[in-house]
Amino acid sequence: MGADWAIRVQYFVLAVLVAAIMVFMAGLFTHFSPGNFEANLRPAYGTGYTFWAIFAIYFPAVTGINAGINMSGDLKDPGRSIPAGTLAAIGVSAVVYGLQILLSGGAQTKEQLIERPFDMLVEQSPNGFGFLVIAGVFAASLSSAIGSFVGASRILQAVGRDRVFPKLRYFWVGAAHGDEPRRALALVAVATIGVLLYCGNDASGDPLNAVASVITMFFLYTYGMANLAAFVEAFTGNPSFRPRFRFFHYNSGLLGAVGCLAAAALINSVTAFVVVSLLATLYASVRKRELSAAYGDARRGFYFIRVRGLLFKLVQMPRHPKNWRPTCIVLSGNPNTRRTLAKYAVWLESGAGIVVLVEVLHGEFENVARRRATALRRLEEFIRSEDMEAFPDVIAGEDFDQVLPVLLQSHSLGPLKPNLVLLGWPDDGLRAEAFASHLKIALELNMSLVVLRDEGLPVDGEDRRIDIWWRGRENGSLMIILAHLLSRSPGWEGARIRILRCVESSRGRDPATQALRELVDAARVEADIEIVVSPDPFPGLLRRHSSDATCVFPGFQRDALSDPPGIHGRYTKLFQGLPTVLLVCSSGEADLLE
Repeated sequence: MGADWAIRVQYFVLAVLVAAIMVFMAGLFTHFSPGNFEANLRPAYGTGYTFWAIFAIYFPAVTGINAGINMSGDLKDPGRSIPAGTLAAIGVSAVVYGLQILLSGGAQTKEQLIERPFDMLVEQSPNGFGFLVIAGVFAASLSSAIGSFVGASRILQAVGRDRVFPKLRYFWVGAAHGDEPRRALALVAVATIGVLLYCGNDASGDPLNAVASVITMFFLYTYGMANLAAFVEAFTGNPSFRPRFRFFHYNSGLLGAVGCLAAAALINSVTAFVVVSLLATLYASVRKRELSAAYGDARRGFYFIRVRGLLFKLVQMPRHPKNWRPTCIVLSGNPNTRRTLAKYAVWLESGAGIVVLVEVLHGEFENVARRRATALRRLEEFIRSEDMEAFPDVIAGEDFDQVLPVLLQSHSLGPLKPNLVLLGWPDDGLRAEAFASHLKIALELNMSLVVLRDEGLPVDGEDRRIDIWWRGRENGSLMIILAHLLSRSPGWEGARIRILRCVESSRGRDPATQALRELVDAARVEADIEIVVSPDPFPGLLRRHSSDATCVFPGFQRDALSDPPGIHGRYTKLFQGLPTVLLVCSSGEADLLE
């Protein structure tokens, strides 16, 4: 019939409840005995019961304070009504239950409290009004039943509409009149009848007590999660979290969450663990899917405030070469056409730093704004499809040569400034001047460089070898660090690192070998050492010894950039006959021996 009728019935129920409470309170007051009260101060819960067992049975009696929350969709102003109504319900319930406990403790003996509590309330009622106590029990049961029916069905309907669990979509349909969740009500009715059939034939009440304990567990975890959400929202200072209750503090939320978890464990640790496992399974199921919900995710605020605090701490800590981590800007363009560049960027970072894939669009911003959104979505989809841990960014500008310096200078978040630029080798010699200019700008900004010559990705399953050509500590330290990170990446496990050095005569073999062994030992990197003794030109030696490697790390000096056409021609010839090459020029910030 609808929530309106449920609320109308509740007014009648409330009137009966008030009359019943007044009657049995009066009866308890007239039969109050200080002797009984003193005798009942010490606990006695009956055979087979403990405090926490009684607590579990009793707890559902106070869960009605959530009735207003469950019916929030039917309230005119839930933002004002729910806090006021819930706090009022807690206050009234505390007074009524507190008085009942104290007066019953003085009006009845311990045996009567354990064996015949309800009968004594009826018998002690004044002037034959005991029937009102019986009516009050019916009214209380009816009130709880109506509240649970209306609340549970609406929660099920709301969960279905939020698409949290797709299989619940059947229950989000509401009636044409009043949007009543009749399908959800039918499910709740079936579940209720099943519980009654299970419990109804046992006069001891033990099955109902068991059901009450299970309900208590779920209510405790519901309240615990609500407290935890309030704690996270308040602790992280989420601007959207603006409680009207002025005395709220995040410590009370944390205390409530811990208290609920502790109470559940004390009632029944096994059941508490089972319920936690069930909730964890539901959480894992939801987390695997992207949800578009009407509510925010409190975890985002929690992560945000943690990141913010850590960034401020990080900026106060001095940098040191031993703490160097790759914070890499990758000029990826359309990553679908430069997949090798993007993949090697993530491999070189290997979970130790940050990678940002950047595509630069040419043209005035007003003309490329729509293309920018499309390009950003394409980058995001590429990162998702390749299962990469990287961030996407798209920059628009009229001239790439003008945009790049601004990008390299401004792309940072506090102390997380880029320290490594990864870009592809230009095949067109006409771009040599501009390309050298870009490299110079990055070096002036104290960024290291990795220039990738794409000869394809390694074949899955084959043995992999990384060749480092050592020509000095300036670039060599960075090359070894990057090779080590590469060997830790998925698919590169067990890759062999080989450090090669050229000497012109055999007299230089032993000193060079000793120097590299000391370096590898100090760096604590697993690597083989190979000294190439030959007076032949370096390009020929490089092809002869590394053409069968998976990738090759040579280095170049910044002074080579003074002759852009010359360096482009020399290195283009150098790359011939080699696998994918990672040409490295270090800023000097990363040093193995510091």
